[in-house]
Amino acid sequence: MLLPYDMPDAPEVLDRREGPYGEVVLRRHGKLLQIIANGCFLMDTSDGRSERLLVAAARAALDDRANPRLLIGGLGVGFSLAHAAADPHWGEVTVVERERAVIDWHLDGPLAALSGPAIADPRSRIVAADLLDYVHETHDTFDAVCLDIDNGPDWTVTEGNESLYSPGGLADCARVLRPGGVLAVWSARPSPEFEGTLRNAGFRQVRTEEIPVARGVPDVVHLAVRPG
Repeated sequence: MLLPYDMPDAPEVLDRREGPYGEVVLRRHGKLLQIIANGCFLMDTSDGRSERLLVAAARAALDDRANPRLLIGGLGVGFSLAHAAADPHWGEVTVVERERAVIDWHLDGPLAALSGPAIADPRSRIVAADLLDYVHETHDTFDAVCLDIDNGPDWTVTEGNESLYSPGGLADCARVLRPGGVLAVWSARPSPEFEGTLRNAGFRQVRTEEIPVARGVPDVVHLAVRPG
């Protein structure tokens, strides 16, 4: 039995906001910062291996074109952006984040310690928008697109996000990719069905890279290349 002094401290809520898609919360639990959306744990600052591998896998799958442009869907706790900005190979890094609260936590809040240098990098750009709208409407094109806005294609944070992993959503992702560009999608578990959807949407070289975790099924990155 745990005695009171053995029990971990309860998480401390640092900010709580009602956004366009529900409640988002930033809290501190010991040394960790955690983001919670509508009561669902999204991510924390404990590791970042998955987020770094997402960007690294996209870079490795890309050809040797000069100064490639990277689009990251979801700012999160900033690991993906920080990893990309630390790599001089990327010519430009655009991050699309729909929650104004998350952007604020990075600009002048507790997460600034993680992402401050990356955001200050002149190659970096933060866009406050819903990723689904952005890939459907933007005229910008990219050499790699990294998606980390959900717990995976089969476990979305909000119901509307499901369309991103549908044939129509993947067509929009392909539209913003330059020929030979790479799509990388983080997931908390493998999704053979999503691999099939990628192939049916016209992507090539579809594969899945696993990220070992302490317990349970591995995290994965789904990778696919736009023909051309």
